Amino acid sequence: MRLRITLAVWAALLAGVAHAALFDDEEARRQIFQLKNQVEARQKAIEERLSAIDARLGQLDSSGQNRVVDLAQLMESLKQDVAKLRGLIEVLANQTETLERRQKDLYVDLDNRLRRLEQTQSQLQDKLSQGERSAAAEKQAYETALNQFKLGNYQLAITSFQNFMTNFSSSELVPSAQYWIGNAYYAMRDYKSAIAAQQKVVRLWPENSKAPDALLNIASS
Repeated sequence: MRLRITLAVWAALLAGVAHAALFDDEEARRQIFQLKNQVEARQKAIEERLSAIDARLGQLDSSGQNRVVDLAQLMESLKQDVAKLRGLIEVLANQTETLERRQKDLYVDLDNRLRRLEQTQSQLQDKLSQGERSAAAEKQAYETALNQFKLGNYQLAITSFQNFMTNFSSSELVPSAQYWIGNAYYAMRDYKSAIAAQQKVVRLWPENSKAPDALLNIASS
């Protein structure tokens, strides 16, 4: 469960970063689209001015000084349009380069985050597998000792439970193992050892469910 929660948190963080970066990219694309429209409009204006200049040139041979003045004005306007177009193209090129660089940085960042996530996932999976193997070994060791008791192999059961308590000292089954050690001694008519074993249950784990049974066994020993 903790593994799934941890992976979910990592995935959410990764998605948040990607969403924010993509949002910024969308804004950059929108600006580039607007610049492209401005470039196209400026190109269209230049083409119109060139057409007007061609028309003026065709009429210049007999039109006099006024035509020359008009032509000069058109040329000046054309020069301004060309300068503006160059500026727009430069801005467009810079923004396109910036967007490409940001996208590259984003992909590199996401790839690094993904690698770290995969590494963390692998480590957590290893820990989970180790925990599962440990839990399985703990259960098997306890059941093996209990089966020896049920088979009447009391001394072997005592040894098995003692080994269990040593190997799995933090197990929740340790009080039960101590309880069954007391029962095994009782079955072997070693009442002194049986009482000592059950007293240990009551003293160390008074809140455990085996404590009342241990008291009864002490009374009957």
